[in-house]
Amino acid sequence: MERRDFGRLGQISALTLGGGGLGGVWGSTDRGEAVATVHAALDAGITMLDVAPSYGDDYEAERVIGDALRSSSHPDAQVTSKVQVHDVPPGGDFAGLIGRSLEGSLTRLGRDHLDLFLLHTQLLPRDGSASAAGTIHWDSYRDAVIPAFEHLRETGKIRAWGITAVGHPQTTLDALQSSPRPDAAQIIVNPLDMNGDMWIYPDVAPRNDELIDVASAHGIPILAIRAVAAGSLTDNLDRNLPPTHPAAKDFAEAAPFRKLAADLGTSAAVLAHRYALSVPGVSSVILGVKNRRELTECLQAEAEGPLPAEVLTAIHALPGSRRTQG
Repeated sequence: MERRDFGRLGQISALTLGGGGLGGVWGSTDRGEAVATVHAALDAGITMLDVAPSYGDDYEAERVIGDALRSSSHPDAQVTSKVQVHDVPPGGDFAGLIGRSLEGSLTRLGRDHLDLFLLHTQLLPRDGSASAAGTIHWDSYRDAVIPAFEHLRETGKIRAWGITAVGHPQTTLDALQSSPRPDAAQIIVNPLDMNGDMWIYPDVAPRNDELIDVASAHGIPILAIRAVAAGSLTDNLDRNLPPTHPAAKDFAEAAPFRKLAADLGTSAAVLAHRYALSVPGVSSVILGVKNRRELTECLQAEAEGPLPAEVLTAIHALPGSRRTQG
């Protein structure tokens, strides 16, 4: 598998195995199949595993990775996990919360450090024009979260820290441009710029392309997330959702994308993953697979390589593509 540069962490595989599917977030699976999927991913050359305490009931994704690594012949696998820290409602001891979350993750994973530790909380607009539960203000991020992360890196509990860059666009751009900058950023990357049921600012347009450009300009490695937009850019949604659910709405709007994939003789998921792998600046694409069958499809996408120019042009001409949104 192709290796790409990833800043402080050296080189990592072009695909990263995510924990959402392993934890049952994207449809049902079981512990045995999830652990087998981790082993298959490592055997295929995937070098990074990305989880979070919130992925699945009772920290299931972290428990899956812990079980898999204890029985793995790949001791050098790198592991990412996350922490949710918010001050809406008002928070308190940020450093203590971050430290306790990290220790819990390390215990479940069976490790003494994380390779990458991410803030998994959306940043609010700095002008106070919006607020939502489970979010964080700029001042709390700058004055409390960053110093806590920097301390953990200095003491060897983590090797690098980063952010999930899906908060308010301008504030998130500020985070990427202000020193100290994150060592990595997870950014939404998919053909139709669908936010995969993560967007909480209905009156604000996403600026994912700009986030990619700014991160790249500052040398911040990018982990692409939502490559298939929470399942909306696949041939069939793999879980029952009401038609009003954001992912179900996106799935309906993605019909032209599925037709293009069929015309090209491939699946929508393969085409979407190849697209994300083709975006300049992306170091690795995080997979949301929950079993070995889905993993095989993603490995096929990586093996087929970046998309040719004419296919990218066809995707950018589709209704809903960000390139047709101006």
